[in-house]
Amino acid sequence: MDWSGATWWWVAAGVLVAAELAVGTFNLLLLALGMAAGALAAHTGLALPAQLVLAALVGGGAVVAWRAKRARDLAPEPAAPNRDLNLDIGSRLHVGQWNADGTARVAYRGTEWNVRYQGADVPAAGEFIIRALDGNCLLVDH
Repeated sequence: MDWSGATWWWVAAGVLVAAELAVGTFNLLLLALGMAAGALAAHTGLALPAQLVLAALVGGGAVVAWRAKRARDLAPEPAAPNRDLNLDIGSRLHVGQWNADGTARVAYRGTEWNVRYQGADVPAAGEFIIRALDGNCLLVDH
């Protein structure tokens, strides 16, 4: 069985796509794109060195461009104060008594929660607003 150069490029691209599906590394898809560029170069009749250079430039360039884009992207918001992730943020609750270390135990949404005061002053009993979550501890202030 005599395969053309383009067939080898397409097989290599398919192997990289299958490897990406198994591993989940997006960079393998970008390298598969380079293999597809090599296959197209083979279809147009370019010599093997030109095919290799084109495949390397397209695949490697795509990986470098993707990493540069990811580096420019803003870091995601921390989850603790993000109201889109924690629907309790902004809700009010009543704290009847505070411990000396600025913590309390309150009934909220049908269960007992740990609460930690985030303000600078000494907390007194009363209404507070949930500002963030730290694990299973509600971080509150006025």
